[in-house]
Amino acid sequence: MAIDVFWRLPTHGEPSTHRNREPFRGDWFFGNGSPSSSGLSTRDDGFTYIDYLAEIARAAEISGFQGGLIPSFPMTDEPWAISAFLARETRTFRFMIAFQPGFLNPLTAARMTASLQRATGGRALFNVITGGGGPAQLWWGDSAGHDARYDRTSEFLDVLRGVWNGGPFSYQGRYYQVEDGGLALPLAQQEFPEIYFSGSSDAALATASKHAEYYLTWLEPFAQLREKFARVRERTEALGRKIKCAVRVDIIARATEEEAWREVRKGFERLSPAELARAAQRPGGDSVGASRQAGNRPETVSRFDDLILEPNVWSGFNLLRGGQTNGIVGSYQQVAERLDELVQLGADAFILASTPHLEEAYRVGEEVLPLLRGHR
Repeated sequence: MAIDVFWRLPTHGEPSTHRNREPFRGDWFFGNGSPSSSGLSTRDDGFTYIDYLAEIARAAEISGFQGGLIPSFPMTDEPWAISAFLARETRTFRFMIAFQPGFLNPLTAARMTASLQRATGGRALFNVITGGGGPAQLWWGDSAGHDARYDRTSEFLDVLRGVWNGGPFSYQGRYYQVEDGGLALPLAQQEFPEIYFSGSSDAALATASKHAEYYLTWLEPFAQLREKFARVRERTEALGRKIKCAVRVDIIARATEEEAWREVRKGFERLSPAELARAAQRPGGDSVGASRQAGNRPETVSRFDDLILEPNVWSGFNLLRGGQTNGIVGSYQQVAERLDELVQLGADAFILASTPHLEEAYRVGEEVLPLLRGHR
């Protein structure tokens, strides 16, 4: 069984693994000077954040990753634009473009993506996200409710796929209306991108089962993932389709387990009381996935090992780096073994990450991927 493994590109910045207070390149403080109020170096030596992202993409490509996730958050650059730049810097690297369908017309998305497919020989794919609600969702100007967002996403993907092969395609839905739409040649001849679909609610699983090639989830305790994979596959098979599963997970991998946990401990011990208090906070918004992750964490945390959920699984990653809560910590062999266990539970692909992304792309590619059974 072939397992695809992707890397993450830090378009959101590169926070230090241990949250030290020195300026770090991932905050895009490039150049020889000090950061200005704009977040850019006051003296530019010609090496910019986009050059750094290109280095990461090339490192991942060299190290055996199939491509990289290009995140989409309020603080990131636009993933389609980043993909277009990186296409000229890489040869085989695939661009997993994260986006929320509610903020883009499906015909525009089809033209943009088909153009990228044509220019790159079919290297684009999607991470479709539907949003976590609350203030973060309102930042985008979106006040739609939880289930309504998934209904809208489903309609968007109906239209996107419908117009892809040239049409004429007409559609009358609640959110989208199209008359005789379709891509023109040669865009209509391009390969439709694979869809990685994120979301943990019943509404998310229903939409994933209809549209996705891969159901994508954050790491959770392994027993919970087994149950989640079974649910989405059952729903998909009821529609006469097949779906694969993927796990997005941060890792800390070192030559020995002791070294890996030492990295965690150093970061944890630098946390301020206010930062540590975040361990007990529950996420805002209506994201079921975020709630599932936070719900596995103890309410009182005083030591880093209070956050060990099961062997090599630590639930404090968002305290050190932001982002998802759970990750894998251990020796190279142990990290590969935990990933292999996830494959046995039903995972068909992974999106991995570790900071700093450049050095860790080489480390993980050289030390972990060769130990992962089924990696191609």
